[in-house]
Amino acid sequence: MRGADYFLKRTLFALVTVFVAITLNFIIFRATPGDAVTGLRCQFCTVEFKDQLRAELGLDKSKWEQYVIYLQSLAEGDMGRSFVTREPVVDELIDPLLNTLPMIALGTAFSIVFGILSGVVAAWRRGTFLDWGNLSFSLLFYSLPTQWLGLMLLIVFAGTLPASGIADPFLAFTDPSWWDTFVDRLEHMILPAATIGIVLYGEYALIVRSSLMEALSEDYVLTARAKGLRNWAIVWRHAFRASLLPVATLIALSLGYLVAGAILVEAVFSYPGIGLVTYDAVTERDYPVLQGAFLILTLSVVFANYLADLLYFKLDPRVAE
Repeated sequence: MRGADYFLKRTLFALVTVFVAITLNFIIFRATPGDAVTGLRCQFCTVEFKDQLRAELGLDKSKWEQYVIYLQSLAEGDMGRSFVTREPVVDELIDPLLNTLPMIALGTAFSIVFGILSGVVAAWRRGTFLDWGNLSFSLLFYSLPTQWLGLMLLIVFAGTLPASGIADPFLAFTDPSWWDTFVDRLEHMILPAATIGIVLYGEYALIVRSSLMEALSEDYVLTARAKGLRNWAIVWRHAFRASLLPVATLIALSLGYLVAGAILVEAVFSYPGIGLVTYDAVTERDYPVLQGAFLILTLSVVFANYLADLLYFKLDPRVAE
């Protein structure tokens, strides 16, 4: 019964959070100065033309009417149409999102695997050169601005790896096999994925080291040592599982961050993902596309934290008390 109550509360909290985020998403973009019409770079556009365009885009209605229309459209699965291309927002975002996800997955997998391993080794060998070196590099990588790191990787590896785009435009003329296409896509996502993965690597290594060192000081670890268990067995079988709660939190937060954090990375590498689409929509005041992109970001953050809450209960049922 306790588990059912916990599940229900977490679900209701997630739904309320989504509704509040949708409302704020609408308000924020309407509170900014100007609109899609004032942002037009049209030297010969008349006032009548702009008024007609506002009416066509629904910008002549009151904010409340626009809000009601926005909620009704979302309930029907319609995110509206782009002010720039006049195409459905879903069509504008689905392909870029599918481009972003593999790149994000590659960078995240790198950071999780190597970050956790580095953190475990540092905590296991605390006070040694391994611990000092891991701590120094983790702090360095964690503090690096994402866009600066991307530019540095771009400068260093531009002659070795593809530095922009998602595919070789000339590859289509060679009748490539699926393997050639796969390798080409992988090469194009290495640099942006490495940029995200290196920064997150430092964060994972620091959190795992801190959490594991705290777990290693608990009484049950001393009991395991008294039984004669080896250090490595104590670390993996006993201390590591107890230190997973903050790691699960970090993974959940990272999943939400990655969709937003890819904006600067994709802008640096001209990678045609949802981050680059969002960046372009900001400059063009394309409210529907911005709202759609931020809605995806909101849902990813809320859903990731919702899964983290459920994972908490699995790892430590005491969180429901």
